[in-house]
Amino acid sequence: MPHRALVLIPSYNTGSKLRETVTGALRYWPDVWVVIDGSTDGSDALPALPGLRVVRRAHNGGKGAAVLDGLRPAAAEGFTHVLVMDADGQHPEAEIPAFMAESAQHPEAMILGLPRFDASAPRIRVLGRRLSNVLARWETGTEIGDALFGFRVYPLAPLLTVLQASRHMRGYDFDTEALVRLCWRGVPVRNREAPVRYFRPEEGGVSHFRYGRDNLRLAAMHLRLLFRPCRH
Repeated sequence: MPHRALVLIPSYNTGSKLRETVTGALRYWPDVWVVIDGSTDGSDALPALPGLRVVRRAHNGGKGAAVLDGLRPAAAEGFTHVLVMDADGQHPEAEIPAFMAESAQHPEAMILGLPRFDASAPRIRVLGRRLSNVLARWETGTEIGDALFGFRVYPLAPLLTVLQASRHMRGYDFDTEALVRLCWRGVPVRNREAPVRYFRPEEGGVSHFRYGRDNLRLAAMHLRLLFRPCRH
């Protein structure tokens, strides 16, 4: 099938950064879909823009649940690939064309963003992700540059398959577990550098990551993956 890709942005209470992210993405790509994951902060009031489609979920279900609700209609409309990016302004819209071009050249592969951190990155976040990267490489035997960075292009059909086959991957565990399970299915990985910026609250930055809660969830996910007897 011809390579046909869209940008998919799951969003939950991301304030003014959502509109900035959407308008930025539309400057670089003609098809941008936003999944409003039960937002209550008014950020879902997006203008009608050419190329923009908004999917709404009644209740917050987590990043993976929002991605799944975007994938189903995208597959029905004939899209073959999806670039997933965060709504909080951290991911680089200007890199969208380069990631899409690499995906078109290697349509069987995932194009994983390899984050290039600047001084805005919290040191604890940079150090904490190293363990997840090591575990993901161990689980897959694949040279994964970064298991947590959510700026990446997926072949749509395999991603939809692994999400529908599991009750997991609905929240913060989506990025890493989907990556691992796709590797188990034989989807190759290509790593590509991309800058990332963390915004302070006074700059409009919003983060729903909770160090204790979400690191425990990641640990439980890796235990489940490491000791799962049948990898498919």
